[in-house]
Amino acid sequence: MKSARFGIAILCLACLPMVALAQESRSIGADPQLPAPFATPSVKNTPDTTPFHEGAELWTAPGLAVNRFAEGLDSPRNAIVLPNGDVLVAEAKTERKNEDPSFVDKGANRILLLRDKDGDGRADERHVLIGGLQQPYGMALIGDRLYIANANGVFWTPYRQGQSTIPDDAPRTWITRFDPTGYNNHWTRNLLASRDGRTLFIAVGSASNVGEFGMAKEERRAAILAIDLVTGSERIFADGLRNPVGMDIEPVTGQLWTSVNERDELGDDLVPDYITSVRDGGFYGWPYSYWGKHPDPRLKGQRPDLVAKSITPDFAVGAHASALGIAFGASSSLPARYRSGAFVARHGSWNRSELLGYDVVFVPFAGGKAVGPLEKVLTGFTDQPGHVHGRPRSLAVARDGALLVVDDKGGTIWRLSAAR
Repeated sequence: MKSARFGIAILCLACLPMVALAQESRSIGADPQLPAPFATPSVKNTPDTTPFHEGAELWTAPGLAVNRFAEGLDSPRNAIVLPNGDVLVAEAKTERKNEDPSFVDKGANRILLLRDKDGDGRADERHVLIGGLQQPYGMALIGDRLYIANANGVFWTPYRQGQSTIPDDAPRTWITRFDPTGYNNHWTRNLLASRDGRTLFIAVGSASNVGEFGMAKEERRAAILAIDLVTGSERIFADGLRNPVGMDIEPVTGQLWTSVNERDELGDDLVPDYITSVRDGGFYGWPYSYWGKHPDPRLKGQRPDLVAKSITPDFAVGAHASALGIAFGASSSLPARYRSGAFVARHGSWNRSELLGYDVVFVPFAGGKAVGPLEKVLTGFTDQPGHVHGRPRSLAVARDGALLVVDDKGGTIWRLSAAR
């Protein structure tokens, strides 16, 4: 049915076919079937991005509905939900591309606070909480400290829930610093607090595709770091993760999970992006091997010791699909079947002959493990002939249990809820 209020048609995913996207490949699941490297040429296939047009359609899985929680945002990248229900949104852009060092496109570089005062599922207050940042992404509220991850480091500033602005002269206490440069920047630094609030996890992407600038450039990168907030000590929690972005705690086991973007230029179906549990001290292959112990032919013979210890990820979600966000559904108010598993935001491919991703999918879990099969729950962000209108990037569960989907290209936060 068409919703005049939100100006977009919302249709059942099961009722209409997907358009302009590749069929899900065999390289998806807990035991993906991987082709040989270079079985297909590596291609650059970046679609046009245009605004949603009148009559544009989003599809949801049966039993779900979607509406715009907020729109007109300036490249929203990440969102967190505070205990009082306020939603913080980081607005930033990829300012530099390695293929054109002179390219600079400054973003808003700020964090907004969105508030739904009347509980109708749409933000009716919008405040600039804090500005003057450098490509912010990760946010975490621990006690009365709001931690913010810029591309160049992580700091905290005093914050009391209910505040709509943080004064310009509020102190900023830095706890770590980073080099924000590298392959397409990989500038996002996501944050997640441990359950006890003592440890802050920081997801940091690689400075390269496959180590081509030398591994000295990769120090403290392609990794999830852990900072003890009591002692201030920092360590590598796990590495060999090319570009980990999304993080969440699996509710049954209490284990950290992450969504990872794997390497490019090995063909259409290599290498699959994935979601995985993260072992303390674990090594996940990058750049020497992929999907466990499959050696990357471009680094053949290098570091066989690391290849031998590489951990196989838990669940593949599609090669080059750009899996950026992960959120477990246990605390959601969506239908019961979605409360045992993880939602994944797939930002969409560029290194495939046919597009893949541009959607939100769900991976069922059993006993704290991903079992699949992968299911699409929100799509319709691209149409013929491959024009893209939005790109899901990150996910958060709202206080009312709806799933918030941050769409950076569409400048929108979508709200996925149970159908009435």
